[in-house]
Amino acid sequence: MTIRWPPGWIETAWPGNPRVRGLFTGRRGGRSEGAYGGGDGGGMNLGSHVGDEPRTVAANRECLLGMLEGARPVWLDQVHGCDLVDLDAVGATAGATVRADASLVTQPGLAASVLVADCLPVLLAAPDGLGVAAAHAGWRGLCAGVLERSAAALAARCRCDASQLQAWLGPAIGPAHFEVGPEVREAFGAHGASALRAFVPGARPDRWMADLFALARMRLLEAGLVPESIFGGGVCTVSEPSLYYSFRRDRTTGRQAGLVWLL
Repeated sequence: MTIRWPPGWIETAWPGNPRVRGLFTGRRGGRSEGAYGGGDGGGMNLGSHVGDEPRTVAANRECLLGMLEGARPVWLDQVHGCDLVDLDAVGATAGATVRADASLVTQPGLAASVLVADCLPVLLAAPDGLGVAAAHAGWRGLCAGVLERSAAALAARCRCDASQLQAWLGPAIGPAHFEVGPEVREAFGAHGASALRAFVPGARPDRWMADLFALARMRLLEAGLVPESIFGGGVCTVSEPSLYYSFRRDRTTGRQAGLVWLL
């Protein structure tokens, strides 16, 4: 890509995998206004379900299409679970919406995509440009195994080992702002005591601060990925109000996207 992205947008790098492209959008660069705006300009809200004007969302999505080198997203109707859809198998078409929290694709031209506003978008790529996947990893989906399921499905579809996969963690709520109750810590702890390292006591009694990025890395490693193939993480949506939408911070807000595709 040679385009100059708006502030906050992150173009992903895939060492040794030149057919793969990935992008995390931010809140700037579109036409949305008000709560969905971009601070000093129009906002790139890509969510059609959050109360923004439908025509504006459609214009934002059309603007995004012009930046994606011919790739066209397939959007997900996300439910904070761990269901994955194989876009090849279901014959998904560009611009369609499929009910799931993760998707994979092996054909060039379609982008696996997720919408987020604090939840963690995770992009995956198989070696040699064989396939890609995108997962919506809020704490519920992450705890339920959405990343393990996505990694296993992509590896099986592309007939490679999970250790050959690459992953990118996009902007999400950071550990300084992700306050959760004891039930969240216990849910992750039930999967393995090592997950408890991602929680520190909060300022209020019986509250914990959770590191979503650390939890995702743990799950990706358990899924078979190697540390040097996991990139990104650490960009907090809550602490960057001019760059990213955040549901926890603003409640009424837009959605940014994580997208990955093959040239």
